Parts: sequence; structure tokens; C-alpha cells
Amino acid sequence: MKHAVEIDLIDEVLALKSAGSAFLNAAPTQSPADRYVSKDRFRQEQVRIFIKLPGIVAHVSELANPCDFITREVAGRSILITRDKGGQVNAFVNACRHRGTRLVGDGQGSKRHFSCPYHAWTYANTGELISAPHFDRGFPGCDKSSLNLVRLHAREAFGFIWVTVNPDENFDFDAFFEDIAYDLESLHMADMDIKVQNTQLRYANWKILIEGGIESYHFKIAHKSTIGPFFEDNLSTCKMLGTHMRSVLPRSTIGDLKNQPRDRWRLRDHANVLYTLFPGCQILAQQDHVVWISIRPQSVGRTEVRLATMAPKNADQSQDYWQKNHTITTETLNEDFSIGESVQNNAETGAVTTMLFGWFESALDTFNRRVEACLDRPSCR
Repeated sequence: MKHAVEIDLIDEVLALKSAGSAFLNAAPTQSPADRYVSKDRFRQEQVRIFIKLPGIVAHVSELANPCDFITREVAGRSILITRDKGGQVNAFVNACRHRGTRLVGDGQGSKRHFSCPYHAWTYANTGELISAPHFDRGFPGCDKSSLNLVRLHAREAFGFIWVTVNPDENFDFDAFFEDIAYDLESLHMADMDIKVQNTQLRYANWKILIEGGIESYHFKIAHKSTIGPFFEDNLSTCKMLGTHMRSVLPRSTIGDLKNQPRDRWRLRDHANVLYTLFPGCQILAQQDHVVWISIRPQSVGRTEVRLATMAPKNADQSQDYWQKNHTITTETLNEDFSIGESVQNNAETGAVTTMLFGWFESALDTFNRRVEACLDRPSCR
């Protein structure tokens, strides 16, 4: 982030704090509960959002060396991601071109070749079909070169590997991230590695889990035993950067900056900065590290959440230090996720039919309007 932008964001927060005001929307809005429980709607979200748009499948450190591979599931589809001997990242549908068997089981490792467990059709990590038993006799007239693995669009950027699941989608990656690229590059996440991580399954719609983290109205109540005492009460700002969102969540020390020279102001010393990368990824930038939050919907009411604490590879802090930070973050987010599961249950049982977003919960309305725009037209760009 440019320092001039940091100054502007701090000025904005300090002005709100001085006025005793929150960052306000034009008016309260409502979100029908059906948005979180409709199976038909969920299928539309998968097709029009998660299959069309690029999503993070791995941090670059997870495919650090030639011949490394990893598998991921995106929008219900198994994906194989490889780094070939030339260092190029590739992504493929994880399915043999013969009878559709899943080529590689869940996990990661290092391999040059992948052999199908059904009939031993074997592929290079570049996707090329290199051998198939009795191919010439059993498949006369078939062109072996047309039976390579189905390639997906893959891109290394901002320290992550991104994949677009639809192989036919001609997506303008640079345009999609143009307005937020400088902020993400300035975090230097390519020079980090994962210090601690965990994955959990939560029984809530993916949108509910994202909504829980992009407002500070709940901090003093829901997080009273964790981070609540260290943050301002109901004070946060948000701004759309293209399709994505940047939220500023000020800590209680933000007012101290009034007594410091402006050229020494550093936003992350006194606030968390949360980047919500549409649709299902969040980067929580804290003072000396970042937390990568992956929100991956499995079904309408079930979501896989991966939390990864990342810091510079050469960081001086001990592993115990990173573990403690990760534990605090996990405990805090689990408070949100557990509440989100109760919201989901009430929506599924019909106990509630509408959710209300207040003036100072503008980030929720902004995020959900982005979702609705994707469903109302063929493209979300």
C-alpha cells in the first residue's frame, strides 16, 4: 500500500473516531434468508462465480520445487496442480482421459509422471499422455495427442497460485485485479512461507462466513474474551477496489497517532487490514504477518475453511511465536464461525426469513450486491 493511501485511511478513521461516528451506508438493507439455504441458488453461485472466476489453490511455497504437485477441490471439481521441470505451473482437471477416473488422490508430493490407477494411462506433469497399454491395438484412429489432460488456466501472482476451473473461460486476470494489485504486491507474500495452518469444516453458507469478518459492530460482544478489548468499538471502514474489498479494522491504539509525525504513521501498526478477494478468499494483514483465509463452499450449508498464518521466510520469531498468533486468530474466527452456524440453522429451519444489515454494516451490503450482480448477468466482471 502506498504511504499516501495509509495516511488517507488513518485520517478517515481518526475523523470518524473524533466525531463518534461509524462508517455509514446510505440506509439499512435486508438480505433474504433464502439466499443462504436455496440449493438452486447455490448451484448458480458455483457455475456463475466459482467456476468462472480465478481462485487461490495454493501458496507458492507449497509448490516450491520442480516436479512438486498438489490436488485441490474447487466448486466440486478435483484439480491437479503441478510445477514442471522448467518451473512452469500447470493446472489440470484431475481425471484420466480414458474413463474419467480420478488420476491422483488427495494430497501433495513430487512426481514427474502420474499413472491412472484403473488402466495405467500415464501422463507427464505437463499434462501430456505419454503411454497407455495396448493403445494402438485398442484405440485405432484415436490421436494420442488429443488425449492429454484437460488444461486449466493457471497463474502465479501475489505469492499464490490461481486457477480458473472452467477451461473455456478466457479470463482477463490483470484487469480483474488491477485496482487492488499494488496493495497485494506491497505485502510481499511471495517472500513468505506458511508458518502454521489448519483446515476445518463449518456448517454454514459461505456468504455467512465472509459476512462475519467484514464489520466491527460485533467485536466488543462476540470477541469480548479474545480480541474485543484491543479494538475500537464499531469503528471500521471499507472500500471497493474493483471487484474486491479493503476493510480497515482499527485497534484501540489508533488515537495515539495524533501525537506522532504524519510521515511516521504506519497503518498496520494500529489496525488490521482485511482484503476480501472476491469471491472466497481473504487476506488479513496484521502487524508482522498475514493470515490467508480460504472460504471454499462444499454445499449450500457446508464450507471448508483453511487458515494459514504466513510470514517472511527469514523472520526472526520462533515457531512458538507463530503458533500463539495462529491460535489467537483461530479462536477469534471460530467465535465468528460458530455464530454463523447458528445463523445458518435458523435460516434452514425457517426461524428467520430476513437478515437486517445496519447503516454501519455497509461492507455486508456491498459484498452481497457484488454476489447478486454475478447472478443477474452471465459474467461477473
